[in-house]
Amino acid sequence: MQEALDRGEELPFDISENIIYYMGPSPAREGQVIGSAGPTTASRMDKYTPALLDLGLRGMIGKGKRSDAVRDAVIRNGAVYFAAVGGAGALLSKSIIHSEIIAYEDLGTEAIRKLTVQDFPVIVVMDSQGNDLYKTALEQYRRE
Repeated sequence: MQEALDRGEELPFDISENIIYYMGPSPAREGQVIGSAGPTTASRMDKYTPALLDLGLRGMIGKGKRSDAVRDAVIRNGAVYFAAVGGAGALLSKSIIHSEIIAYEDLGTEAIRKLTVQDFPVIVVMDSQGNDLYKTALEQYRRE
């Protein structure tokens, strides 16, 4: 995606008003929509995230802390960052009711998919004002 943007090309799908789930699913078994679908560490995407948020991305799902640059872009764009529980990929996949590859099919399980989810268990860890649960929870823990 970044290479396409660097070349001045449009992305192969409309990113605006969408949420990215940082994950690399395992292949689906027969009769399943998707294989295990646990979150990956979101900070690996931090150098790309501000540009995507500026293009209209509304939020992200992953695990782990985010950089100050991502926080600034979240605030600037009124976006949100959700966390999913790591190690719970099999459970999370049960909330994915449809999966369709929409870009970069040649990447296999790393292709971009359009997911339809129902009752997907995530929590807000960074809201549109930049409040960061990873920081506030640690501060609260230290006070107590």
